[in-house]
Amino acid sequence: MGNKPKVVWLQALTCNGNTQSFLSSNAIRFEHFLNAFDLVYHPSLTDQMTLSNLLDSSFDIDFLLVEGAITANTNFFSLVNKSVKDILQQLVQRSMYVISVGSCASYGGIHAKFERNSDISGVQNSLDNLLPRSQHPIVNLTGCPVHPEWILQTLFTLQTKKSIQLDSTHRPVELYSHLAHHGCVRNEYFEWKVESQSFGLKEGCLFYDQGCRGPMTHSSCNKILWNDISSKTRVGMPCIGCTEFDFPKENLFETKKNIGIPAEVPLGISKRAYLSLTGVAKTFKIERLNKKIIDENS
Repeated sequence: MGNKPKVVWLQALTCNGNTQSFLSSNAIRFEHFLNAFDLVYHPSLTDQMTLSNLLDSSFDIDFLLVEGAITANTNFFSLVNKSVKDILQQLVQRSMYVISVGSCASYGGIHAKFERNSDISGVQNSLDNLLPRSQHPIVNLTGCPVHPEWILQTLFTLQTKKSIQLDSTHRPVELYSHLAHHGCVRNEYFEWKVESQSFGLKEGCLFYDQGCRGPMTHSSCNKILWNDISSKTRVGMPCIGCTEFDFPKENLFETKKNIGIPAEVPLGISKRAYLSLTGVAKTFKIERLNKKIIDENS
């Protein structure tokens, strides 16, 4: 093994979506990653080392990336006769940094919410206060799946600065201090309460009827674009709030309302103030915006 930082990618209870996202990263940035890091183990991407080899070895791991929720069930990794939780705790003690890749690894996600097995949880809650060798807090990269650039940016930041500023839920501030609403190209429609009539259309807001959670979701999707060109809201898909710790919510594509007003208001504004702003906005009819909606539906 060379002198490059060693990366181990452990997969737990997962749909493999974060791996697929990682493989869809910018080609130049991904090549930079391969040149700067040594991807020692990934169950889908490497063939020089098995999980058994990894567990029997003793080399130090610089970055342990974990995809998927954690369970103490020993049937999951039957070949090594250990639970995901046991394997995780063993590898953490050899690792300098631990990164939870995706919402399932960060807090249990869909598995923790819907599986009857109550022992399923995220990485942080499975470690019993165990920290990596650097004593750096576990880094949560939430998302379903997580944006590939967020993975790369976190790795490069930790490689050079040795630390990264985290918010109250252990997410990197530089990536999660914005809302998905920031940078949304539909913001003018949001301000004047002009709603899109259906999914997939270029014009109109998706918040008031279609269940878009962009105004209350911490994410930089509309600032760091997917495939460098787009995002959910840009193609007419409501934000589903996949970076938040209450994901997934029920009735994703429906906006719950009280007397015609969304039950949940955008972050950073009181409900009373929002009601006042909404009332004022509804007294105006912006012909230019409404005409775009009519033309698109024609």
